[in-house]
Amino acid sequence: MSKSKSSKNWLKEHEDDAWVKKSRAEGYRSRASYKLLEIQKSDRLIRPGMTVVDLGSAPGGWSQVAVSLVGSQGRVIASDILAMDPVPGVDFVQGDFTEEACFREILALVPGDRGVDLVISDMAPNLSGMAAIDQPRSMHLIELALDFARTTLKPGGALLTKVFQGEGFEALLRDMRSEFTQVVNRKPDASRSRSKELYLLAKGYKP
Repeated sequence: MSKSKSSKNWLKEHEDDAWVKKSRAEGYRSRASYKLLEIQKSDRLIRPGMTVVDLGSAPGGWSQVAVSLVGSQGRVIASDILAMDPVPGVDFVQGDFTEEACFREILALVPGDRGVDLVISDMAPNLSGMAAIDQPRSMHLIELALDFARTTLKPGGALLTKVFQGEGFEALLRDMRSEFTQVVNRKPDASRSRSKELYLLAKGYKP
């Protein structure tokens, strides 16, 4: 079956993208790695010895960055419904983290005396191009990540999640500000300029 014109245009744009070329040259699995690296540079989010959970981790770009920063005393646990090629030093759990079996498998990997320091999520739905469909889907994923953070973060922990501006954004922001001491938004250079995506960084979890 031949590809549609829009599909061909997207593939050409993707192949021509400077961040895609850079990720291949530097050994990262996706251009998204640079989004996390930029946020790390400005906010010092990931530190040696931390326990980090990466939700919706495939293909593994954020896990690569996280494991390089937590060091040998840290732990990175990644989870996705999709399969993911192994990342050295990362524990991967394939499944739906909202389901009990997968959730328990993730928790079993968390060092018992530490708890989770940081939850990161670059999850996004398969986009249809229709805002009335895509926005509720994206907000649902963010709520799932927030619920996961509520049940796993230790006091003072942090959450970094992708979010799309639109319906539900302000309500989400209010909820997060009531549960964390600081919530800021970030728009990394590696995010496409036309995209409505932002990253919300919430620090200082108050369980």
